[in-house]
Amino acid sequence: MDTPRHVAIIMDGNGRWAQMRNRPRTYGHLAGARAAKKIITSAATAGLKNLTLFAFSTENWSRPETEVRFLMRLLAHQILREQKNLMKNNIRFRTIGELSRMPAPVRDIVEQTVAMTAGNNGLNLVFALSYGGRQEIIRAARELAEKVSAGELKVENIDESLFANQLESSFLPDPDLIIRTSGEERLSNFFLWQAAYSEILVFNKFWPEFTSDDFKYAMNIFSQRERRFGRVSVAAPLTPAHTVATL
Repeated sequence: MDTPRHVAIIMDGNGRWAQMRNRPRTYGHLAGARAAKKIITSAATAGLKNLTLFAFSTENWSRPETEVRFLMRLLAHQILREQKNLMKNNIRFRTIGELSRMPAPVRDIVEQTVAMTAGNNGLNLVFALSYGGRQEIIRAARELAEKVSAGELKVENIDESLFANQLESSFLPDPDLIIRTSGEERLSNFFLWQAAYSEILVFNKFWPEFTSDDFKYAMNIFSQRERRFGRVSVAAPLTPAHTVATL
């Protein structure tokens, strides 16, 4: 079975899941946190090396202030609560995104957990927090421009490899598989550079409904994909299929 090195998940639909049940959006975020814990456990059990969860986007700061405050408190609570489990299961916790925008108490817990788990060598669990793909690309471009301006780098030496290594997420391989819930068929400013050849699976269910069986199903579907990376297939021609599989 062809196993992905890196799976990334856009955990979408917490608020809508709650509203469909006549509950506040915060109820959906609580359910979403429980779903995330189950999937992290499934990924670690399956021997996956890298899992990235799109937990809070740059654009999420524009949500109602009360919802943002709740999300920040929930994030801090969940990370603090799971520190022992991360250590027990040999999971390394890391983040990408603009942590400087997060409240100091939340940022402190995040940084503490990153430091605490730095020596673990099992699942590499990455939370994308205050993250945006365009913003990551802009930061990398600015840093390269500064190096050129300082005479540390020649423009002609900038290539895909050099640019990719300048990205904040350069410690990760590009995602082999991106999973999105809620039926929405877009990346929503997530891993725009890295997703060039990612396989994409869209599940027609909200994130709180996503189960370990769904995750296993996604891994199985990935194992059946032929990844050509622009090359000609060595197998018999197949009937063209929609790029995104809606499940």
